[in-house]
Amino acid sequence: MASEAKRARLSDDDRKTTLKPLIDGGWTMVEGRDAIYKEFLFKNFIQAFGFMTQVALQAEKMDHHPEWFNVYNKVQVTLSTHDVGGLSERDIRLANFIEKKAK
Repeated sequence: MASEAKRARLSDDDRKTTLKPLIDGGWTMVEGRDAIYKEFLFKNFIQAFGFMTQVALQAEKMDHHPEWFNVYNKVQVTLSTHDVGGLSERDIRLANFIEKKAK
């Protein structure tokens, strides 16, 4: 049952409780998609790449991989769960992990 919940789209109640803190923290809704986006800036390329490496290792453990783009010290991240066609609890968990690693 728990794995089914992880693969379901976020309910309206979930969006109010679990998505709101991320939106308040700078994540934005992607226009035309049920996805969230945030851009992270680091001191240099090494810090950006180190951040991406940490996120990549966690994403692999979760079997939930971000859409992202990197140029020098900038990392742009988009999260959505493709097999449910929108945001799920997996996106919230990965976004929260990303926030911790970005600090």
